[in-house]
Amino acid sequence: MRINSITNPDSPLKRGLTWSLALIALCLMVATGWVWWQWFSPWGYHKPPNTAPITPGTHQVFVYGTLRHAPVRLVVTGAFTDTEPATLAGYRRCGLNIAPATETRVDGEVFRVSAAELARLDHYERLGVRYTRHKVTLADHGRAWVYRRLDDRRDSRVPIGCRGSDTMSGRTRHPPSTDTHQGARQ
Repeated sequence: MRINSITNPDSPLKRGLTWSLALIALCLMVATGWVWWQWFSPWGYHKPPNTAPITPGTHQVFVYGTLRHAPVRLVVTGAFTDTEPATLAGYRRCGLNIAPATETRVDGEVFRVSAAELARLDHYERLGVRYTRHKVTLADHGRAWVYRRLDDRRDSRVPIGCRGSDTMSGRTRHPPSTDTHQGARQ
């Protein structure tokens, strides 16, 4: 009886399997299209022309979101990276962003990358379009790069604050870093 229900073209089981396979195929096509658009198409991200060049050598990067996951780091940087727990004092995390905030901290991870891998991270984070890269001092690992969201609603393309942060009301208790690579429009 079970075999007949699979071989019968009008079987609900067969229709369900057909729809499931079609849905899986569609999801794979969408994912493949997104990867192509993101990384290989001529219409994807282009680094803004006024972005400062990346210095040769190794760079330390502090991450607090999706880049904490090893498979994401592997896809983005093209390399296996070992991370260590790290803390960024004086900042607050809100969603996909961090902002200066007194007496708070952001827990994350720190890892080292080459200049080429840092360029791939810039591409992933859409440096100058969606994020800016700042040099910060970590509580336990020295200086590192960190990405902060840009305000899409303003022409100045400045990093946005978080509710409860020192920058939400326009106050900035932490001076902005002089080591920034925004790629922002001036």
